Order: sequence, then structure tokens, then C-alpha cells
Amino acid sequence: MTMEPVRRTSPDLTSEHVRRLAELFPSVVTETRDAEGTVRQAVDFDLLRQELSDHVVEGPQERYQLDWPGKRAAAFAANAPTTATLRPDREESVNFDSTKNVFIEGDNLEVLKVLQESYLGKVKMIYIDPPYNTGRDFIYDDDFAESTAEYLQRSGQVDETGQRLVALAQTDGRYHSDWLSMMHPRLKLARNLLTGDGAIFISIDDHEVDNLRKLCDEVFGARNFVAQIIWQKVYSPKNSAQFFSEDHDYILVYARDKNVWRPNSLPRTAEMEARYKNPDNDPRGPWKPVDLTARNAYRAGLYPITSPSGRHFSGPPRGRYWGISEEKFRELNADGRIWWGADDSNMPALKRFLGEMDSGRTPQTLWPYTEVGHTQDAKKTLLKYVPFEHTENVLNSVKPVQLIQRILQLATSPGTGDIVMDFFGGSGTRLRWRAAPAPP
Repeated sequence: MTMEPVRRTSPDLTSEHVRRLAELFPSVVTETRDAEGTVRQAVDFDLLRQELSDHVVEGPQERYQLDWPGKRAAAFAANAPTTATLRPDREESVNFDSTKNVFIEGDNLEVLKVLQESYLGKVKMIYIDPPYNTGRDFIYDDDFAESTAEYLQRSGQVDETGQRLVALAQTDGRYHSDWLSMMHPRLKLARNLLTGDGAIFISIDDHEVDNLRKLCDEVFGARNFVAQIIWQKVYSPKNSAQFFSEDHDYILVYARDKNVWRPNSLPRTAEMEARYKNPDNDPRGPWKPVDLTARNAYRAGLYPITSPSGRHFSGPPRGRYWGISEEKFRELNADGRIWWGADDSNMPALKRFLGEMDSGRTPQTLWPYTEVGHTQDAKKTLLKYVPFEHTENVLNSVKPVQLIQRILQLATSPGTGDIVMDFFGGSGTRLRWRAAPAPP
């Protein structure tokens, strides 16, 4: 009978409380230094107070965080109630009574608030393709448009009379600030809609990917970051580029709870299947040789081996170890699962049979256009169904169907009734509702 060690301290309730707060409000858990200078987790009570308040709370203090002019107002915008409601539009809808798709027209911030009650915790996957911030004046909503002079005064670069307070005006900052102020409340509301095993996929380019990553770390919790996918969006270099041809965009993936969410496997490709052969006519079917050695130190992985032809191996190559014990090796060899080469004198390899492999493949973070399409594919598809008076008016940011199919394949399951949302969906024709102010 073994004795459990006696706990000499009471349970760390503070850490447990911080953990629970992080589940409810990921943005309020930050980093700070204690009296000894050690970095530790802490609760940002200013932000917590903001989360539980119906008005903007002041009182900044030094902390590790992403900050920008207008952030507090953006947090308030997410928490402020709305009086909008949804009204069906039968005349503009297709198969209103039988369709399973809903298209809602209106300011997406207001719509996300309206959906909080009906779809809270019910959306399996969210994909958004927000407007990219390309460095020019960012305009999404009139509430986020301001002049350079207004920005300079609000950000402390000039005083009330317009006199410059800093040596160089960083006007580019307002573009980032406006964009972040637009995204912040929408992402906070979107998080509430995700199921416990749900995830959000966000398309973005180089201009805001760093800021978006930090913003999502706050909203969803850095621990729920899953991947930063690189999508090869063009199939040929742009010779007109000033510096480098920008051939890729990103897709950020955050889970509602990374401990629960898992991506679905992708089908194995024909190229992967072709790697399996059967040169020795093994009745178990096609197989491929797999290296039996590993770099990690393994005390039981140092032993001599003699091949069927009599060739002696004193051990694995220098600096490596057999990946299995000698007992396991002899067991596999007796079962015909060790390949010694056509003349039975090669370094031994493990036979991995195709029939014993998982039918799927693990998704990767590099998505070539050969698998998920490129922007030219997307434009051709759009022009096929939507007439444009001038084809140059077609957006360069349009996404190919194959790209969206890949995301759906990873994050949803057919026949399960999974709900998918895109709150930057542009225009479409399905069951149509309009977000409008509530009647008096």
C-alpha cells in the first residue's frame, strides 16, 4: 500500500478562478510582473469591469496587451444592446418555406447581436473574409471613418490647436486602429455563437495578419490558436510587383475550445496511394518501407542485427537508435514485417501496409492552388453566374469554391445538421431576412 504525499498547502483557488474567468472572458487574462519581477498570469480588472459594464470604463494601467485608439469604445460596442429585429423578405427569397439557408441583410454587428439568443453556442463553423486593410483609407462603416486631423488629435500626436506633439506623424496607425475597432466587437460576438467543438476560419493578408492574430488571442484565448494556413492564391508571379510578387494569403484558425475541437482528416491522394507497392507479393497487400531508426535517445534501441543473407549490423547508424526494442524487432521479423531489400542484405526497414493505414490524411498548413484553387478560378466562377458590365470590377479578393469546400471538409460533417456562418457574406439569394429597428 502506497501513501499519498500530504498536501502542505491548500488548493490554489486563485489559479482556478483565473482559469474559469479565462473560459468566460479570454481577453481579461493577461501577463504582469509580481514584486520579485516574475512574469505570471493575472486578471485585468479594468477589462473585466468593462465586460460587466454597460458603459465605457476608464483606468488604463501598464500591461501586456494589444492596444489602439478606440479599443475601449470597440469593447463597449460589442456589449451595447441593440433594438434591431429580423423581418422576413419573402419577395426576394427563393424557396422561403423549405430552404435551410438564411441570408440576412443589415449591419453585421447588429445582426450578430440579434442572433446571440437564437444561435448562442449553436454554430459549428464560422468562415469570414473581412475587408482587407491595404494601407489606404479604410472605410467599412461611417462610424469608423475619421479625418487625419481627428486621428492625430485622438492619438495624442497633436494638441487641440493642431500643433504637432511628436516629431513624425504616424498616420498609418489610424488605418490599423479603424480596422481593429471594426473587427473587435464582431469577433467577440462571433465567439459566443460557436459550439464547444466549433472553430472560426478567417482570411487575411500581410497587412493585418499580425494584428489579427493578437486580436484573436485576446478574444478566443491564445491557447485556442490552431493554425495559420498559407493559401497560394495565384498561379504565376506578378512581374509588375515593386518588390516581391505576393503569391499567398493567410487563413487563421481558432477553436472555441482547442481541447475539444479536431479537424476532420482529408482523403488520401492518388500520389500517396502510389507510394505503396508489393515487390514480395505479400498477401497483406501493398506496403512501403519505413525507416526503423530515430534520433531520440532510446537505451533499448542499441543492439546488433544480422540480415537473412548473413550481413551483420553492429547497430543503427551513428547518432541514431533503433525505434523499437530487440524483442519487438524479432517479433516483427518473424511476422514478415521487416524488409531487407531484394537481396536480403539491406539495412532493415518496417513494412507499413496500406490496408492498415487510416483512410485519411492529416491536413497541412500549406494549401497550394492545385488543391484549393486560386483567385483566377474564383473570378471565372463568379463571372459564370453573375453578369458584370465591366469585368475589371470583379473583386481581386474573391475566393474559389474549392477553398471554401476544403474548410467545410475540415470543420463540418455531412448529415449532422452543422450550422455554418459567414457574417461578411456580401450578397446572395437564399431565404432572406432584413435587420431593421424594432417597431415602436
